[in-house]
Amino acid sequence: MKTCFKCGESKELSEFYRHPKMVDGYLGKCKQCTRKDVKDNRDKNLERYRAYDRYRYETQPQRKQALLEYGRTEAFKISKAKANKKYCGENHIKRHAQYLLCCAVREKRITRGNCEICGDTENVHGHHDNYYKPLEVRWLCSKCHGEFHKNERNKHRMII
Repeated sequence: MKTCFKCGESKELSEFYRHPKMVDGYLGKCKQCTRKDVKDNRDKNLERYRAYDRYRYETQPQRKQALLEYGRTEAFKISKAKANKKYCGENHIKRHAQYLLCCAVREKRITRGNCEICGDTENVHGHHDNYYKPLEVRWLCSKCHGEFHKNERNKHRMII
């Protein structure tokens, strides 16, 4: 048994990470507190970590390959399904607007337009500025749509 200096709880040694420089060979805070600290630090320095993650992905081919391989595993499929279910539950208005637009396009009440930015006709998405008006969309190709959201995220980050 060992007491975590962070939460003050006594726990089994298996609840602590091994650490060669500690007298007893285990870190002074439990795994749960360590995970919380790591998450808090990442949230606090999110932009720095995102830049670091992008750098690693672009410069280390083994990282890219590992991510591709993980994407084919059953664990990823389960994790992705769970995340999708959570997203749908938290964004039911968005999902309903997407559903109504999809139905309108399928029933030919609305026709897909060309991309409003580059004029492309392939792989055009309907972008909702207001989800309460599901049939009022901007038509953007996938590349321009991605760029649009990237710019929006960057504007939001600058405000915060």
